[in-house]
This record gives sequence, C-alpha cells and structure tokens, in this order.
Amino acid sequence: MAKKKSSSKAWLKEHRDDPYVQQAQRDGYRSRACYKLLELQEKDNLIRRGMTVLDLGSAPGGWSQVASARVGDSGRVIASDILAMDSLEGVTFIEGDFTEDEVFQRIVAALDGKPVDVVISDMAPNMSGVHAVDQPRAIYLVELALDMAEQVLAPGGTFVAKVFHGEGFDQVFKQTKSAFAKVLTRKPKASRPRSREVYMVAKEFRGD
Repeated sequence: MAKKKSSSKAWLKEHRDDPYVQQAQRDGYRSRACYKLLELQEKDNLIRRGMTVLDLGSAPGGWSQVASARVGDSGRVIASDILAMDSLEGVTFIEGDFTEDEVFQRIVAALDGKPVDVVISDMAPNMSGVHAVDQPRAIYLVELALDMAEQVLAPGGTFVAKVFHGEGFDQVFKQTKSAFAKVLTRKPKASRPRSREVYMVAKEFRGD
C-alpha cells in the first residue's frame, strides 16, 4: 500500500510539473492532450473550416475544444464518450457507448444526414499496469473507432487515432491501410517519451 501511495504521489508531482499541463491551464484548454492534436493539425492540416468532425472518447473535451475552434461557426463537432463531459460551445455531446445501437443512432441523428469529414479518437483503456491485459484492450478500442469511421466517413475523409506499439499494432495498421490511401504514424512532442503511444493518421478514405 505504501508503494502505491508513493507512486501516486510521484505521478501527481510529475503531472503538476508537466509543462504541457501548465500551458493548458494558461491557454484555457481542458487537457494537455490538446497539444497532441494541435501538433498533428499543424503537420497534417486535418481539420478545416466548415468540416464535420466526430470525436470518439471525447471526455474531458480537449480534442473537441481544438476541433471546434478549427471548424468555426460553419462546421460541426459531434462528441461521444461513456463518461459525462461538460458542455462546450459548438459541440454536440452524446453520452454513451457508441458501439451500442441506441447511442450510434443518436450520433447518426445528430449528424443530420451529413457525412463526417474527420473522425478523431484519443481513447485509451483504464490501464491496469499489466501489459498483457492493457495492450489488447487498447488495440480493441482502435478497432472499434476504425469500424465507426468506416461507417460514417465521407469518401476522402480522415481518421486519427491513438494506438500503442505492441501486439496487434501491425494488424490494426494493416486494417487501416486497406481502408485509406495514406496511413502514417506520428509521435507528438506532448506525448510522453516513455509512453508507447503514437497517433495513426489515415487520409483519403476509400469509401465503398
């Protein structure tokens, strides 16, 4: 128990001292994760004015915040998470598991017949610390997000997802490549160096 307490303390200290956490507070962003999407945006020009964006696993809302600012008044951001999320101007939030039909139908209704230009997912499972358990869970979430993207994206659309290096990575990368013309991975500066996370950026959805 003492060990767990000291590791929690160390995490809190690291979190408080993290320059991206401090920057997020100064910039009024909901999370340090915003800077990951901002860097991807800078490199790959993912989200543009007037687009429709679907943010999966959106809570606490950092990525939706970035997306909403980029699409402007003429665009739309639909966000979904199993956790509650405080409201954000310009963002329609749907609480629930997007893999359940009832939640999926609510997302479809919110889209109001418009195809999605970009699907973004910063989802990760609650980590247990046991790699053999955490890795399959993380890959499964990417597969769910990819499946959703394939159902709602307009031809030529973009998919961005957090994925962890390890077992299943090559398989999900290959799956994504079969659905998109261009797929690459990025490791944003705001992603902690010791983390195995990278971001898969898939462009030019082939559609049917």
